[in-house]
Amino acid sequence: MSASITVFLLAVPMSLGLAVAMDAPLEAGLISAAVGGIVAGLLGGTPLQVSGPSAGLTVVTAELIQVYGWRTTCAITIGAGLLQILLGSLRAARSALAVSPAIVHGTLAGIGVAIALAQLHIVLGGSPESSAVSNALTLPARLEQVVPAAPLIGGLTVVILVLWPRVPGRPGRIMRRVPAALVSVAVATAVAAFAAPSIARVDLPSWRSHALPEMPQGPVLGLATAVFTMMLVASLESLLAAVAVDKLAADRNSERTADLPEPGSGPTASPPLKRSDLDRELRAQGIANAVSGLLGGLAVSGGAVRSSANVRAGATSRASTVLHGVWVLLATGLLVTALEWIPLAALGALVMVVGIQMVNFAHIRNVHRHREFLVYGATISGVLLFGVLKGVAIGIAAAVAVALHRLARTRITVTEQDGRHLVVIRGQLTFLAVPRLNRTLGQLPQDADVLVELDSFFIDHAAYEMIQDWSNAHAAHGGRVVFAGRSGGRIAEPSSAAHSCCRPWTPWRNHHCHDGPDPAGLAAYAGSTEPAGTITAPDPATGATDSPAPLHPAPLHPGPIPTPPPSDGTDSTGGAGCTGDTDSTNITGAAPGGLSHSGTQHAGTQPPPAPPADYTPDHDAAPARRTGGQRLVSGLSSFQRNTAPLVREELARLAREGQRPSQLFITCADSRLVTSMITASGPGDLFTVRNIGNLVPPPHSERGDDSVGAAIEYAVDVLGVESITICGHSGCGAMNALLGAGPDTPDTPLWRWLRHGVPSLKRMASKRHAWARISGRLPADEVEQLCLTNVVQQLDHLRAHGSVARRLAEGTLQLHGMYFHVAEAQSYLLTEGIGAGHGLDEVFDRVGPSAPYDPYEPAELARTGA
Repeated sequence: MSASITVFLLAVPMSLGLAVAMDAPLEAGLISAAVGGIVAGLLGGTPLQVSGPSAGLTVVTAELIQVYGWRTTCAITIGAGLLQILLGSLRAARSALAVSPAIVHGTLAGIGVAIALAQLHIVLGGSPESSAVSNALTLPARLEQVVPAAPLIGGLTVVILVLWPRVPGRPGRIMRRVPAALVSVAVATAVAAFAAPSIARVDLPSWRSHALPEMPQGPVLGLATAVFTMMLVASLESLLAAVAVDKLAADRNSERTADLPEPGSGPTASPPLKRSDLDRELRAQGIANAVSGLLGGLAVSGGAVRSSANVRAGATSRASTVLHGVWVLLATGLLVTALEWIPLAALGALVMVVGIQMVNFAHIRNVHRHREFLVYGATISGVLLFGVLKGVAIGIAAAVAVALHRLARTRITVTEQDGRHLVVIRGQLTFLAVPRLNRTLGQLPQDADVLVELDSFFIDHAAYEMIQDWSNAHAAHGGRVVFAGRSGGRIAEPSSAAHSCCRPWTPWRNHHCHDGPDPAGLAAYAGSTEPAGTITAPDPATGATDSPAPLHPAPLHPGPIPTPPPSDGTDSTGGAGCTGDTDSTNITGAAPGGLSHSGTQHAGTQPPPAPPADYTPDHDAAPARRTGGQRLVSGLSSFQRNTAPLVREELARLAREGQRPSQLFITCADSRLVTSMITASGPGDLFTVRNIGNLVPPPHSERGDDSVGAAIEYAVDVLGVESITICGHSGCGAMNALLGAGPDTPDTPLWRWLRHGVPSLKRMASKRHAWARISGRLPADEVEQLCLTNVVQQLDHLRAHGSVARRLAEGTLQLHGMYFHVAEAQSYLLTEGIGAGHGLDEVFDRVGPSAPYDPYEPAELARTGA
């Protein structure tokens, strides 16, 4: 109730003032205020937004009244409302907010300047001209004819409007409960009643002479343009106000929540409001405009001034908005005599201040900081010189021109320092810059040491391929090329201090990007592992580099999408993966060390050392990392956002055709072992079994494990895999536990499972077997020796399974032993022959990098039949 009265006291003088500014019937302003409050308030998607006659529509409506007359303008208002209903039904509201903020704020600022110039004439005792330019040109002549009464009343109104919200202390807080607009108009009316009885005042005509809409008359194209212009301005103003109201309401609720006492000891905060439904709000604004036009009222839109007053007055629902409309409706019948005492100069001053406030200096600073002031200025100039619709078109043209200029502007400088050539490339690297870039790089000595510093937001395909070709050719002639970002950090240079390369195809690194800010304040490229590099796009405001952007265009190749992300199957403790089509690390966004696939975080790893007795955690030393549950949800969301759209088609195919993996992969449940990553496999490639210690219980043993045996049987007999790999790894906690076991080891489920590794201990101690070793060096310690020996022993267990023995005899199955050194990220394969049981030399050979896959290589073309 109190909020509705506050908004009502603000809306009445504002509505009358806007009607005067538009040269419309004064009662039309009151009608639109009542309709906006009741109709838009009941149906709108922003409960706290207050709608009514719009300052943003002042210039548009005034021009339409002069060109077409009042009754046709009402019909145009109806048409604009119907178009708003259509757009709201098509869910186009969010699209309207996609217009550049520089254009939107420039349009509103231009309208504000035009309003201020027009109302200045009324404050000076005259009447405004038809355009902003005419108002500016005739202002000197108006100053020569000024009569003191009107400017003094207008000046008094402006002074109260400006000073009322700034009264300090407790009296100020009490006084600010009454709107400054009401106080200024009331004081000006009282002063004018005694000091200037002959001043021009509000003249509300009889309702009997109220004009209703008529069928529009005029050129069809002109009328259509008028409808579109009114719809565009009203919609943009309403939607921007709705977004602002959401923010105001959220800020108010957060402040109240922060000030609440303990539960049960005081008042509670107002219930949180739902976020605005912009499409519903747009439809409600359209219905309100159609009704207002039918009743002979002004066009309606959501108003930031009335809405902010509503929020600050404590409104918590749409009831205050609707009640304010009811009070306005009653005022039109009961307060006519009082309203006719208001001087026109006071209303003109009120609307002039509103117009000046539409030129928001905070918006100007933001636009300037984002280097879009040219677009802002062009939009203001277009609105003032040519009207709203043409001004918006000029703003859009200026925005496109600025974007093209930035796209084509590339600065390339070459300097030589200590025998090294430094090439600095700033700006967008597109095909437009390729000739100049090619010429500059071609002039460098072929055997020179070159550092290329890339300071670009975007590199298109043509520029990327040109740089790649030049780099390859330069390296072929004996030169050396290093790519760096603005900070000088090498691109493709790994770093443990930064995790700035979070790509959709490597979701397992994503949680590092959200755990907190870079502790060293690194600005670029460290941590990238892309072949051609990853650059960090600087913030347009500060130049700081925070978010990574790929050096290559996305997608780099115009053909099929890149190989899907690694995938290895669902994991289990001491059991088989369900399929070879899913990967927990990709789906959850987990990192090496982030998920323990057996459900125990440190299973398969050495436990971390205990902290000292006097250790005290420093909670301010680093930002708190997210909990496992938060990380899981974040990883799932990241997968759905970044990776799922890219793999959905491939997974749908696998779902239709079923899984046909070529390998059974038996490995440890250690969370640091991401099998899909180290084998570069994709969905449907691996059927995976993960357990503690990568153990394969012998068949028919006393403590056999049917889940592992079932997985082996299913993979060999049903899926028909072509190979089976047993993979061990460095620092295995299971092997550590085996080495430390004794007669008093408790009989727990973990130890009963680890007894399947006892044969590996015996094999390592036996003199009948040669020690397993790594090619080129001896095992680092007995743990690594046991890890290697365990792979060989589990292969022996695997051969004892009937299905495996049968396929080995048929020659249709291969067995492989593998060892992965976690710290070195290095894979080792057991020497060929041992897997089939033909050799005694148990040596694991290092796997080196191979040449990149080339689909156009002759052997590959022959294989695929292309």
